[in-house]
Amino acid sequence: MTIVKLASVASTNKYCEVLDLAEVEDFTCYWALEQTAGIGQRGNHWEAAPGKNLTFSLVLHPTFLPADRQFKLTQALSLALCDCLKDLKDSQDLKVKWPNDIYVAGKKICGTLVSTHISTQAIKQSNNQAIISSAVCGIGLNVNQTDFPDWVPNPTSLALLTGKEYELEPLLKKLLARIETRYNALRAGQDPEQEYLARLLNIYVPARYIYNEREIIATITGVDSHGRLLLTTSEGQQLSCGMKEITWLG
Repeated sequence: MTIVKLASVASTNKYCEVLDLAEVEDFTCYWALEQTAGIGQRGNHWEAAPGKNLTFSLVLHPTFLPADRQFKLTQALSLALCDCLKDLKDSQDLKVKWPNDIYVAGKKICGTLVSTHISTQAIKQSNNQAIISSAVCGIGLNVNQTDFPDWVPNPTSLALLTGKEYELEPLLKKLLARIETRYNALRAGQDPEQEYLARLLNIYVPARYIYNEREIIATITGVDSHGRLLLTTSEGQQLSCGMKEITWLG
């Protein structure tokens, strides 16, 4: 495990985009003390006060994972984040908002963005399937920030939840250790899907969404092998949705 500390960058994921990832050691973490233009899901801005939170990208080389199973990496990462947060604050309210953001009691504490790079290299052990040559896992965890801009929806932080202030570097190392445990379990063949579904926000609960530019009531029933969200509408229609196709209204 290697941690590279960066004073200030626009985005750790963008910083990693210009690297030759083939030359970066597996499980290298690029940690920014200040991130001026962080990126969230759907291209949204990620708000983080300088020196208050953890903003980093983790470079992995999960060559053991076929490309058509890449969502397993997202599931394992989400569970690792829950593991770490549960260590700090025992809570049954820890949920994964599909596909991989972390909520506590209905408020967002952690955002993630996973970018994978696919290789068509033939691997005999995987029946000549394409594999994931590298993955950049961008993570933003709200730690000591207690004031957020009005435009940030439903934010919370460890400081708000526990009333404590945390040293960032020890917390980062603790989180990376949890990720490494889940990553190694995935490498060993463990499937994180059932644990992931057990943590999934709103699973089996009717909720309001925007789909095809109209509001619907639907119930999450699962996630398919490609990470698409599976829902059943109140009218009985079966939906399979990608990231930009459906929006939860909260």
